[in-house]
Amino acid sequence: MTDQSRTSAMTRLRNYFLTGFVVCAPLALTVYIVWSFVGWVDSWVKPYLPSSYNPDTYLSVRIPGFGLIVALVLITLIGFLTANFIGRAIVSFGEHLLGRMPLVRGLYRALKQLFETALSNKNEMFRTVGMVEYPRKGVWSIVFVANEKHTEINEKLDPEGDPLVAVFMPCTPNPTTGFLMYVPRSEIVLLDMSIEDGAKLIVSAGLVAPETRRKTAAKGKVVDGPVGNPPVGEMPQPALSSLTASSRPNK
Repeated sequence: MTDQSRTSAMTRLRNYFLTGFVVCAPLALTVYIVWSFVGWVDSWVKPYLPSSYNPDTYLSVRIPGFGLIVALVLITLIGFLTANFIGRAIVSFGEHLLGRMPLVRGLYRALKQLFETALSNKNEMFRTVGMVEYPRKGVWSIVFVANEKHTEINEKLDPEGDPLVAVFMPCTPNPTTGFLMYVPRSEIVLLDMSIEDGAKLIVSAGLVAPETRRKTAAKGKVVDGPVGNPPVGEMPQPALSSLTASSRPNK
C-alpha cells in the first residue's frame, strides 16, 4: 500500500467517524436530557406517593416516568380546580399570605409574571429577530425584539421623538443570559429568520446559520429578502433605510 492510498483511506475513515458523530451526538444528548428530566421529576414525586399506589412496590424493576405522569395529572387537576370560584378563592388567599412575606413576595410576583408572559400571552413574547450596532458603529449584534409598548421609559427619555423599543441581546453560547436594552426604533434592522433560527445561530456561535429566505415581489418576480420589515410606523425599520443615494460615499 502506497502512502497516497494510505492517506486516502485514513481520510475516508475520518469522514465516516465525523459523519457518525454528527448523527449520534444530537440523538444521545437528546435522550440523556429527556432521561435526566424524567428521573429528576420522579425523584421529587415518588417519595410522596403512598406505597400502595407506587408501582415500584409491586414490581422488581423501576418504572421511569411514572412520577412525571402523576405530576402532569396533578398540575392539570390543579388548573381545573383553579378555574372555578372555590379554587380562585384558595389561590387568592395563598397569594395574600405570600404578599405579606417581605422577601418571598417579590420573588413570587416576578416568577408568576414571567411564567404568565411566557405561557399564557403569546403577544407579549419576543416577536422577531433583529440586529443593532453594538458595541460600536460597524459591529452588529443579534437581538430579540419585544413587543413595542408606550412606557415610562419613552416618556422620560424621548416622549415625542423616535420611540424606544425593548430588545434583548443574548450571550453566546447561552441565550438565556444577556442584556436588556432600549434602542430607537429606526436603528433596529429586522431579519426574516424565526426566533428558533436566531437561537440556533447564537448557541452555535454563528456556525449554524439559517438559509436566506426568498420573497416573491408584487409582480411575481422572486428576489432575495434579507430583511423583512412591516409597514412604516408599526415596528422597527432598517437602520440604513434613511441612507439616500446622495448621502452614500462615492466609490
